[in-house]
Amino acid sequence: MAEAAWRRVGDGASSSSSSGDEQGEGPGGPPRRVYLCPFLPLTPFLPTGAPCLSFDVVPDPLGQELGRFPLSLRLCAGTQAETAQANRLLVMKMHNLHRTGAGAAGAESSDSDEDEEEEKKPQLELAMIPHYGGINRVRVTQLSETQVAAVWSEKGQVEIYDLRRPLVAISDPQAMATFLREEQAKIKPLFSFAGHMTEGFAMDWSPMVPGRLVTGDSKKNIHLWSPKADGTWQVDQRPFTAHTASVEDLQWSPTEATVFASCSADGSIRVWDVRAAPGRACMLTASQAHASDVNVISWNRHEPFLLSGGDDGALRIWDLRLFQTGTSVATFKQHTAPVTSVQWHPTDGGVFAAAGADDQVTQWDLAVERDQEGEGESEDDPALASIPPQLLFVHQGETDIKELHWHPQCPGVLITTALSGFTVFRTISV
Repeated sequence: MAEAAWRRVGDGASSSSSSGDEQGEGPGGPPRRVYLCPFLPLTPFLPTGAPCLSFDVVPDPLGQELGRFPLSLRLCAGTQAETAQANRLLVMKMHNLHRTGAGAAGAESSDSDEDEEEEKKPQLELAMIPHYGGINRVRVTQLSETQVAAVWSEKGQVEIYDLRRPLVAISDPQAMATFLREEQAKIKPLFSFAGHMTEGFAMDWSPMVPGRLVTGDSKKNIHLWSPKADGTWQVDQRPFTAHTASVEDLQWSPTEATVFASCSADGSIRVWDVRAAPGRACMLTASQAHASDVNVISWNRHEPFLLSGGDDGALRIWDLRLFQTGTSVATFKQHTAPVTSVQWHPTDGGVFAAAGADDQVTQWDLAVERDQEGEGESEDDPALASIPPQLLFVHQGETDIKELHWHPQCPGVLITTALSGFTVFRTISV
């Protein structure tokens, strides 16, 4: 798998570029294409000084569309601190996020007053829950009216936390004071499972069955969690077994309540049905999905496609109707190091984003085809010819990117976590 531990200390100055169609006149030459990012990356920030290996977006109760500026985002993340005692589960509210850069130049060029500039500074509210041990992965879901977070610990436990109190705290200064004074130190997991007997990274909540969870570990086992009426979970002690190495990622089907997919360091991707006994539940297998470890997968919400990224740097698209052939329908090799995160766009079934250990975030659109009129220009420039037409945008400058997510309520907004911190940006591409 892509190395999970943080490898180096460094800072990143974010920069973005795109293969989009905004035209500009180059000196003494034909029109050139430039990338525009109307909402440029915020300065990467580390809320506690310790980097976060994983995070998830917490849906905002204000509604489905939060795309108007200034933006407001809620995240839940887990730290990878130098000592086990120094780790925290973080609940954050990033707000007052204004449009910057080229897209804002016309609208905001007259805003030179210092007081007004001060008003436009991004704001962060942060509630921290003490957690013993580094946090490998965080996934959030809603149960009834309550947001809960599943946490994979490096200590070999999977824990479920109720996020109600920290979410109230980040929205109300008085509630934050009460949280810090009376509640922070008392928060304990709702439920904990230590049956994996080792650490892991793979984890996903079912979008079809509230409270249903699958978790996978570095010793190739996958366990199914089923919610109980008393607010706890029944974890099936019989693991799903077919992989021969670490389970790296898990994804539930967005349309079939009993089906999930897994990927592994054994190079395979498997599709399972929980209605069968765990030992016979593996229904489909691509045994050589990548040349080496398959690190991450994402299940498309709108099309029968699965997206995968591996240690070989490749991104592959799998048509589940043809999965039994063991051959992907598309392969992209833009990344030059292991792919560490992939995700389909929440509303556009042809768009996805990926991040890699090469410190790049790439944005893709499968609907784009090569412009026949520009074919001659591509042939003249070998570097241009090597760029897939589906590649819309490349974001660089972060250090050791580990995970990305689209915000489901802020159209086109991407959030990343890296050794250099969290970054938020939106392009003109989607």
